[in-house]
Parts: sequence; structure tokens; C-alpha cells
Amino acid sequence: MQKRTLGKSGLEVSALGLGCMGMSWSYGPPKDKQEMIALLRAAVERGVTFFDTAEVYGPLVNEELVGEALAPFRGQVVIATKFGWAPSPGDSTRWSALNSRPEHIEEVVEGSLRRLGVEAIDLYYQHRVDPNVPIEDVAGAVKELIEAGKVKHFGLSEAGAHTIRRAHAVTPVTALQSEYSLWYREPEETVLPTLEELGIGFVPFSPLGKGFLTGKIDENTTFDSTDFRNTVPRLSEENRKVNQAVVDLLGGIAQRKNATPAQIALAWLLAQKPWITPIPGTTKLARLEENIGAVYVELTPDDLRDIDSAAAQITVQGARYPESMEKMTGR
Repeated sequence: MQKRTLGKSGLEVSALGLGCMGMSWSYGPPKDKQEMIALLRAAVERGVTFFDTAEVYGPLVNEELVGEALAPFRGQVVIATKFGWAPSPGDSTRWSALNSRPEHIEEVVEGSLRRLGVEAIDLYYQHRVDPNVPIEDVAGAVKELIEAGKVKHFGLSEAGAHTIRRAHAVTPVTALQSEYSLWYREPEETVLPTLEELGIGFVPFSPLGKGFLTGKIDENTTFDSTDFRNTVPRLSEENRKVNQAVVDLLGGIAQRKNATPAQIALAWLLAQKPWITPIPGTTKLARLEENIGAVYVELTPDDLRDIDSAAAQITVQGARYPESMEKMTGR
């Protein structure tokens, strides 16, 4: 597996990471714990060294899963987790309240350390920008955790360029994690130039469009009743039918390259910048191996021009999130 460094931080990770959320949460019922432990360890055996979780996934149980699975590989892997959510008042099962107050961060880091079974968190992201807490206070709180040896690197998720600059002025931001793929390219406008200027790495989540860009989902696909994709406007039955044009584009390039649509989607991301490390999630070994194969797909400048030219002719239909979640994207 090739390695990449996240910006100027010196944090080296595998070119492709593994998003672990779907093992416990959001994409249908939680998966079998022992099967997921085996999958996580299989990823390490295949060269993956970068794993992504969060306290809210589950909640809490995904960190426990990742911690247990990766315990034999301490010092060999990089584990990223996130803070910034809290249980809704009066309902501890629903974590829909943002909370990035410094005293809250200082409290919840202890739980993440315990669940992950580590002495220091490799990369600690603010999960969503909290409009009620100045980002300088958030960065200052994480800076104190770094100085205390509880955190090694600070990250942001779904933050805009202005927020990134303000946080970075307080303590260096190692990485930004935000959605980015061939069917969601908003980060190209102001975020990617800001990251390049400041020397910050970029970790795209949903690099396969929540599964849609794999070509395994079409207008007739039915999601489990507990699958959050039922609420995503871009993945409504009507919009899937229209958005199939993006998958068809990937499929055409894939045939030419003897690859799969998913591999082309990931290879396209890897070709954008040398400091971009996507984190596709999966719960299946075959998909893990398929995704890893993307690292070895070489897209030429002509290939990239063809993809961009064809993509420019396609208008993706539907918002990427329900309106209530879209409002939580920082600017």
C-alpha cells in the first residue's frame, strides 16, 4: 500500500483509509462484531493504516469496536475519532445536540481514550462546527490536550475556509474531513485552495457517494428501514434514476481501465492532490479489496480531462443531506 502525508503535519497514513461508521451505525442494523473485528484486521494485513471512527457512531460502540480490533497493532496504525456531539436533552439515545464547549471536550476525550484503548488519540476532529462556540476556543481546548499528551493531531470536519483559517491560527490543523467525490465537488471552490496554502491534509468521506458510485445501487434498490440513506434527497428513487449518468460515466472509464466504477471514483480522488486520503467505508471483505485496488489504478492526464469534461455535462439532482443536517455544515 502506498503512503501519503497529511499536509505539512508529518502524519503518514495509507493512501486509502477505512471508514468504520457503517459497521455499527447508520447504514442499516449494526453488523456482527466478530465479523467486523476480522474485517478491520484484514484491512491492516492488506496495508491499511488509517481508520476513522467517532464517539457518536453507535453512539460509543464503534470506538469500542475499533479499539478492540486494532489493539494488536498499536503503534502501527493511525486512528482518527471525533468530538462535538452530545445526547439530546432528556433522550440519551439521540445524539443530535452539538457541543464543542471546551469543558465538554476535556470531559469526552477521556471516554474516547478509554474506548479506543490508547494513551493518545492520533487525530482528533471536531465533528461539526458548533455555531455557539468560537472556533478559537475549540482549537485552544484541543491545543491543551495536545500539550497534555492526550491528542497528537487536531482536525476539523465540514468546516469552511474561514473557519479553517481561524482554527489554524490557534493551533495547526492537520487534516480536514469533508464530503468530496465526483458527484459532490463543492470543496474545490474555496476549501481545497485554503488547505493547499496552509499545508493541511484532506480526508474525503463518502468518496463513493454513500455507495451510489459503486454501480451497485439503482432506482430499484430498497434500503433497510434503519438506513439513513432513506432520508437523503440525492438518493431518492427519482433522483437515483437521473443521477445514474454519473455511474455510467465511471463505468465507461472503468471498462477502458479494466477496473470497477468504485475504483475509478477513488482513483479520481487520489489523482487530485498528493495530500488527499479518502476513507471509503465497507462491511465486506470483497469490497475492501476492491477499494484497495483503486490505489493501483493510474489515471492519465487525458483520462482526468475526459472525466472532468463528461462530468461537466451532468447536473446531479438532489441535496446531499436533509435540510436539517445541511445547516450543520460550517462556513
